[in-house]
Amino acid sequence: MLLNFWSRNAFFRHFSRQEAALLGVTVLWGGTFFVMHAAMAHSGPLFFVGLRFVVAGLVTMLVFRRLMAGITQAEILAGSAIGASICVAYALLGQGLQSIEASKSAFLTALYVPAVPLLQWLLTGRAPHPMAWLGIGLAFIGLLLVSNPGVAAGFALGVGEAATIAGAVVIALEILLIGKYAGQVNVQRVTAIQLLVAGLCALAAMPLAGEAVPGFSWLLIGSAVGLGLVSALIHLTMNWAQQSVSPTRATLIYATDPIWAGIIGRIAGDRLPATALLGAAFIVAGILASELRPRRLARTPATP
Repeated sequence: MLLNFWSRNAFFRHFSRQEAALLGVTVLWGGTFFVMHAAMAHSGPLFFVGLRFVVAGLVTMLVFRRLMAGITQAEILAGSAIGASICVAYALLGQGLQSIEASKSAFLTALYVPAVPLLQWLLTGRAPHPMAWLGIGLAFIGLLLVSNPGVAAGFALGVGEAATIAGAVVIALEILLIGKYAGQVNVQRVTAIQLLVAGLCALAAMPLAGEAVPGFSWLLIGSAVGLGLVSALIHLTMNWAQQSVSPTRATLIYATDPIWAGIIGRIAGDRLPATALLGAAFIVAGILASELRPRRLARTPATP
């Protein structure tokens, strides 16, 4: 029965290697929140983001050093735009992690799922397919349940929650920027530029934000270098895969991030309440529903 469902369902039958790669880096992404949360006890958000992405950018440039000689002005502009969005997004996430738990940060960050089609609609005037809207709606309900298990007590946002949600909106912009430039530029060169620009922007913003350089910590250095390597892999994969994967479909794959964060969190000692588990089920349902195309709706050309 399961094999029959797998073979008939379009989502699984047409799951390409690019989408499988996006799913793989999404699992890695889910684990980065816990590492970053630990590092925030030893550093301000801008310094950590700066060190992390400078390492990622330099490593990527080293790996693709032969290709970097052919860099173009268009690639510099594309990498700079994406890099600036990365800097702002992760600085906000780092600020949020100073006052909220890593698992809650992961769940709130996933609010970029409904933000992507909304921004895409705002910027391009192209609304998603009706079934994609249904999937996004289900995912949004799931994210509310996961991020706010005590729904009955009311919903209130602190500074950490607000910063994290703002970061999620900027991540949605980053995804759209990657989708815009991915088919027009060299993926390797743009990835190196965007990572390095993100790190340099964060370090340059430290004096403006009044953030001091923290004292030496092996945990801080190890976390920054480790996440720098992971960041290089994640962003290179995103840029490569989104040459053939639409922003909406990519976003729905990224929407599994809270599930992986929840699994990793449980291994680390976190225990999700029943409402959070229900929210995870809504997210999975949203991902599957978004790929269904009933015949009546299929007559209308779908917008990615």
